[in-house]
Amino acid sequence: MAAIDEQTTFADEVGRIADEIAAVHADDVDKAARFPTETFDALREAGALSALVPESLGGAGLGIADAAAASLALGRRCGASGLVFAMHQIQVACIVRHYDGAGWFEEYLRALVREQRLIASVTSEVGTGGDTGRSIAPITVVGETARTFEKQAPTVSYGAHADDFLTTVRRAVDADGGEQVAVLTSNEQVELEPMGTWDPFGMRGTCSPGFTVRASFEAEQILPQPFSTIGSETMVPVSHLLWSHVWLGVATEAFERARAFVRASAKRTPGEPVPAATRLSHLMTQLSLLRGEVESALDEFLVADATPNRERLATMSAALRFNNLKIAASEQAPRVCQGAMNVCGIVGFKNDTPYSVGRHLRDTMSGALMIANERIHQTNAALLLVAKEI
Repeated sequence: MAAIDEQTTFADEVGRIADEIAAVHADDVDKAARFPTETFDALREAGALSALVPESLGGAGLGIADAAAASLALGRRCGASGLVFAMHQIQVACIVRHYDGAGWFEEYLRALVREQRLIASVTSEVGTGGDTGRSIAPITVVGETARTFEKQAPTVSYGAHADDFLTTVRRAVDADGGEQVAVLTSNEQVELEPMGTWDPFGMRGTCSPGFTVRASFEAEQILPQPFSTIGSETMVPVSHLLWSHVWLGVATEAFERARAFVRASAKRTPGEPVPAATRLSHLMTQLSLLRGEVESALDEFLVADATPNRERLATMSAALRFNNLKIAASEQAPRVCQGAMNVCGIVGFKNDTPYSVGRHLRDTMSGALMIANERIHQTNAALLLVAKEI
């Protein structure tokens, strides 16, 4: 494994992997609905899966902005690769920012650096109506330190390809559904019973069918901070930030394909007007709106994250800000891809041309379903009634 220890090296190496590997296999990953194995083999070799682990534990010690830039670069070449990478980094961020020096997690992070382990999340649950802030499945005590849980998850992204799982469950059998904790288990400790197949419209390479997840583990594998804290300070804002960077990457590539089409058309008829050029200008405005929303949200997160005890990330205004980012980005990215198809016409609609944007449109349309936008609107509506500042 070639370790990444400088920001420029990380950006350059992930960019190279995106251009030379993810882009080459993206269409086949989409057609076969298969995991982007080649891309993640290369990311592991580069040490990219431990980029957020502190240098004191052997990692690169990089930050959320670095993970966001890498998610964009990968998403531009292969939406599925970008999304899997982003979701893994979200789990790493939850551990790094909330393990409170616990010895078991410290050793795990060292192992993550050595072995480049891929972490999936198990947050959604059948019966909660999509509310990831509540759990039905509880932790069951079976010995002095031994624990178990069984959870029915309608989706577990890249679950069959993960080395480890970060799962939200009720703290105890007699706990309220909102009293959640996050448990990190290895695939050796987990049994995955399939609940369905995987043949979706877009983001096909994320390989995200449902599973009944059963795990046996030790009490020390529970993150020490409650999930309510982990969720507000890290999982929710970082998820929305990294996901939106993936969607921005996909939409940017769709725009660039439309621009390449217009330039090729202009070369074929030098000196003559190119009607599609005006549509491309309108499309650039749409892409700029998306980019501005995503970049400003990242800047706001970095400022809030730097406050003492991350107190600004726990406010209602922060929740509204990052919820709105998710809604806006997941709705705007498909508009850009649709606009790119309108610029390119039939060659953008077809799957076998250099200007094809069908995969990009399908991939971005998944965004509105990842924590459904309608549920987020319901949450925002309740917050708007009581929040003093927005």
